[in-house]
Amino acid sequence: TTLSLQRSEHQFGRESPPEVSDLNQQVWVLQGQTIVTVPRSNSVTPVTVTVVPCKYPESLEQGRGVPIYLGIENPEMCLSCEDIEGQPTLQLKEEKILRLYNEVEPVDPFLFYRLEIYSTSTFESVAFPGWFIASSDKGHPIFLTSHQGENNVNFNLSINA
Repeated sequence: TTLSLQRSEHQFGRESPPEVSDLNQQVWVLQGQTIVTVPRSNSVTPVTVTVVPCKYPESLEQGRGVPIYLGIENPEMCLSCEDIEGQPTLQLKEEKILRLYNEVEPVDPFLFYRLEIYSTSTFESVAFPGWFIASSDKGHPIFLTSHQGENNVNFNLSINA
């Protein structure tokens, strides 16, 4: 199909790979098994972000945003939300994003509602409504928060998902 071919050519022709940055111009980088935020610079290589929509958005709560799986390339991993000692916690798991996409029903721990507000996006956990991916000071991991006013939950996503 022509549309999908043009889209793939457009993606391969990009000068910069898909990435996420916060409003302080901090980008996501991989440190070990954790995504941390650091100031954008020529010496920093942000993680390449992969975004895949949920196949069954009608089975999830409507009006919260577009349900997506959010992952990174090299190594192929996906963001997940789990209850650890009673606290919703953001995890980076070795998981193939297309396997999640092809499941017969939504895999809630790996899903986020992406809500676009002007040029930025928020990523709310499907498994833990009211909890959002957030960033704080440079060099610190991204995390889940339920306090939107205290932490940065708005991100620039350089791809159209």
